[in-house]
Amino acid sequence: MKKLKMILDNEIYYRNNSCELSEEKPDPLMVARKYKDETISLICALFAYGNAKQIVKFLNSLDFSIIDSSEAKIKKALSKHYYRFQKPNDVINIFIALKRLKKVDTIENIVFKGYKKENNLIDGANSLIDAIRDVGPVSNTKGYDFLVGKTNSSSPYKRYMMYFRWMTRFDSLDMGLWSKIDAANLILPLDTHTFNVCRKLGLLSRKTYDLKAALEATKNLKKFDTFDPVKYDFALYRIGQEKNLDEIIKKIT
Repeated sequence: MKKLKMILDNEIYYRNNSCELSEEKPDPLMVARKYKDETISLICALFAYGNAKQIVKFLNSLDFSIIDSSEAKIKKALSKHYYRFQKPNDVINIFIALKRLKKVDTIENIVFKGYKKENNLIDGANSLIDAIRDVGPVSNTKGYDFLVGKTNSSSPYKRYMMYFRWMTRFDSLDMGLWSKIDAANLILPLDTHTFNVCRKLGLLSRKTYDLKAALEATKNLKKFDTFDPVKYDFALYRIGQEKNLDEIIKKIT
């Protein structure tokens, strides 16, 4: 594991920098970083599934300033915006829900309310999901339900955990806009790339892509850095995305 840590630390040195976010290497974080706003960043994270180029293209088509406009203006401005199986009404509804949420409390405070009981970010994510659903439109659709997610789910909460990483950590990649969450309690935003990479690197034995897998991978990454285990996330993601895993395995063996 020492050799693996050295290799991953080296990957972090090269990966965790702003040069990794570009038109050639698109990532939703590059859009979020333009605004450095917790609400806009959450929108970027919630739509962060599928092809990275298409995600960024969609996010760049949005006028985020309308979130502070009337609900009527939001409906008009987003009437032709859609992303994969989120229809215009789904896009409109998430903007309206987050507009309403801003009047309730900051997103950080809402997450912290759940998190502070046991320093558990699953509870923090559930607190945020409940809050969004409480203020959101009554008539939900499959597209909207997927976007917001469900509480007490067995899923890895990937998009929320990625958002928490952006908000909590601070380096050349992550924005560190929040101060109430400890980076030591972050959970790996497990996606298909990091799931496969972690399994092949011996960081994950679980065969099912779920929350338990995300927790296991995070526990093993804590052996490398107790205080900031999720700093390895972006490097692991890029290794899988760019298909460099075989090269990494050769270095270990």
